[in-house]
Amino acid sequence: MLFPRFQRAIESILIVEDEPLVAFDNELRVMDAGYHVVATIDNETDAIAILQTEPIQLVLADVNLSGGGSGVEVAKVASGMDIPVLFVTGACPGDARQYAIGCLIKPYSAVELVKAIRAVDQLIRGEKPRAMPKSLNLYSEV
Repeated sequence: MLFPRFQRAIESILIVEDEPLVAFDNELRVMDAGYHVVATIDNETDAIAILQTEPIQLVLADVNLSGGGSGVEVAKVASGMDIPVLFVTGACPGDARQYAIGCLIKPYSAVELVKAIRAVDQLIRGEKPRAMPKSLNLYSEV
């Protein structure tokens, strides 16, 4: 093949977001970028249940969820299953860095969200991320 197709480490994404408009927008943007959205969930309990039943390569998790749940708890479970988590939230949780690969700070644009996912994908594949949005903080480097 003359130009091999770009191989992504991330194909399936779980979105954990309790703000309906943000969740809907994230889902559309992620699908438009060619990723499969396994589910869009607004609470901790359902998100953890999906993690245990579906193949997922990345979790996009808000920190504060419906019903008093926490994206940090979702991240703990996901990290225990070796599923990378990118927090997408207004304030990055400093005490949860060990459970996530990074944090994208709200508000962010659709372009920034997709760039952040691509940067995480590059990091997972052992590459140095090239184009990163300013609002993205990666917790681990190659």
